[in-house]
Amino acid sequence: MNEFPLIPLIVGGIILLVFLYFFPVSLWITALFSGVRVSLLQLAFMRVRKVPPSLIVNSMITSTKAGLALTANDLETHYLAGGNVPSVIKALISADKANIPLTFKQATAIDLAGRDVFAAVTTSVNPKVINTPNVAAVAQDGIQLIAKARVTVRANIAQLVGGAGEETILARVGEGIVTSIGSSRSHKEVLENPDKISKLVLSKGLDAGTAFEILSIDIADIDIGENIGAKLQIDQATADLKVAEAKAEERRAMAVAVEQENRAKTQEAKARVVDAEAEIPKAMAEAFRSGNLGIMDYYKMRNIQSDTDMRDSIANPGNSGNSGKSSRDETRLS
Repeated sequence: MNEFPLIPLIVGGIILLVFLYFFPVSLWITALFSGVRVSLLQLAFMRVRKVPPSLIVNSMITSTKAGLALTANDLETHYLAGGNVPSVIKALISADKANIPLTFKQATAIDLAGRDVFAAVTTSVNPKVINTPNVAAVAQDGIQLIAKARVTVRANIAQLVGGAGEETILARVGEGIVTSIGSSRSHKEVLENPDKISKLVLSKGLDAGTAFEILSIDIADIDIGENIGAKLQIDQATADLKVAEAKAEERRAMAVAVEQENRAKTQEAKARVVDAEAEIPKAMAEAFRSGNLGIMDYYKMRNIQSDTDMRDSIANPGNSGNSGKSSRDETRLS
């Protein structure tokens, strides 16, 4: 009998919890005493749209206390679009206190673009320093210089959406340093006046199209690297030497080929002479038989040949092979 009254109490408790979940009365009372106009029905619709009412109400209380005129629909729309509502509220408050022109539409656009809008406003108020990596460049005298710069930048609120980031700033500053050092006649000029690099790089307007405004570029350190000019000359001389050696080897090979060809031609000529000399005895024997050559003519020819051999032996003492030629000829004639 006593268990039956518990069922209405349980059902009533469940209904009360559901009502308080969709109609957060305590949150509505807090908003009401904070000067934020929002109805219980709006809070209930936020629950239905899966928007945390506490996030929207607390953000509206913060913005209202800071003097910003924002509505619940604006904050709810930004939350449903995937934005970070508390970060946008903090950025708007910081920009308002620092007299930086920033509207709610700009802040939400920056936030939805994937950038930290509060960090951007902080950077705009308090500029930050970006250290560039070591940038190596070569002066006109061939000496390599390694420079490192410190770039002071401030966020450009108007170009945060679609503007280039820090990587582009670093790349452009490095390019400017290389150009400045490369245009110097001597590395000593750069070492004597490092501010020349800063002025030249800063005058190029390297922050165009970026999300930052370059305030100053300071050369933190310059070191002397290698003598690139001398190294290039050595490499060129080595290359020229290899080319000359290759051409000399080509000429030597051609000379050897010509020499071998001449030797072959000489041996061929000697062989022809030997064959021709072998035909002489036969021709003389045929002349004797036909009567075209007499015995006196033969002796006269032998005398001339002996005189020639004697002159050759006197002129060339090492050649002693001609003395037996006449005896061989006579043997062949007989």
